[in-house]
Amino acid sequence: MSKLDQDVMIVGASAAGLSTAEALRRGGHRGRLTLLDAESRDPYDRPPLSKQVLSGQWEASQTALRSREALDTLGAEWILGERAEHLETGARSVRTATGRILSADAIVLATGVTPRYLPGQESLKNAHVVRTIDDALGLKPRLRKGRRLVVVGNGVLGSEVAATAAALGVDVILVGASPTPMAAQLGDYVSAMLADMHEKAGVRLLGGRRVTGVRRGWTGAHVTLDGGEVLSADDVVVAIGSRPATDWLAYSGLQLDDGIVCDSFCRAAPGIWAAGDAARWDHSELGSIRLENRTNAAEQALAVAADILGAGAPYAPIPYFWTDQHNVRIQVHGSVANNARLRITDGDPATGRFVAFAFSPDHERPVGVIGWAMPKQTRMRRAELQTAVAPTH
Repeated sequence: MSKLDQDVMIVGASAAGLSTAEALRRGGHRGRLTLLDAESRDPYDRPPLSKQVLSGQWEASQTALRSREALDTLGAEWILGERAEHLETGARSVRTATGRILSADAIVLATGVTPRYLPGQESLKNAHVVRTIDDALGLKPRLRKGRRLVVVGNGVLGSEVAATAAALGVDVILVGASPTPMAAQLGDYVSAMLADMHEKAGVRLLGGRRVTGVRRGWTGAHVTLDGGEVLSADDVVVAIGSRPATDWLAYSGLQLDDGIVCDSFCRAAPGIWAAGDAARWDHSELGSIRLENRTNAAEQALAVAADILGAGAPYAPIPYFWTDQHNVRIQVHGSVANNARLRITDGDPATGRFVAFAFSPDHERPVGVIGWAMPKQTRMRRAELQTAVAPTH
């Protein structure tokens, strides 16, 4: 049978799953195509949830990745609102929560991640996560001027939620293990700039602190910190990271290690691929990695689709993510270590617009590009980074 005619099933119909389906059809795939997802909504974009949706700038419908008409052109079977419960790797079949058995010649696992919770959080109606549209829509009306919000976790998501809430007039405390917001992603220097921007917007920062639990208060919630300090708030948003949605694969025979372990082609087993936030693959330059961002979900999907169709190649991208906070877009290509040495190439940090190359302490070549409110120039410098980090062997 031609690879173009094989049956393909994609488990997970968010960004990675949808991008895989579209790439398959663009590549000439004409076989049966099935997309299975636990959510009942058509595919939607998650990055706007903590910003445009939470702020009220967008309606939920504006997060749709494609119109229903565009989805229909894929000629796929959509099984939405039905959770995958078990994978038979050898048989290439998936059992769903309703007991249905779905089989295919090729299976793509794109189930993403699930949020981590604090002890006691799930029983509190005013303790929130922001992962789905319903999460964002449930929190949105509670973010009003004069309300008190504690955001637990000062990584990307927590920092975005804090920025959005502060702009709405909410009294925000951002608490997290990092000394400054997003230190692990931006490095010490730029993270300190972000901290200054948050504080000027009225966000109270409690860095280098650990939250031990959350419990019900008289009018809201109490957040307990290490050392015994208690923060009172009307609402709490917990953004302490996530874990790959792989519990249903526990007895599948696949190797699981903080994600679905794959080779450099994103193959987890014969006829089984993984893409997106749940995939851990062998990157030729960076080793075994797993990336949680929108860009990787789309790019890895293209690599997986090409390999299913017989035109695959090792997937070795330069990692990239962006964040929008306080009307500033921050972009990172590659990586920026805490102790990275920066060299400004465009603009000036003093003016609030700049691009810099990041060098690790023990390397002469740049390992990352970081841009602050200069999107066009950052993209241009990425091309230089691509040349600089290209293998020399």
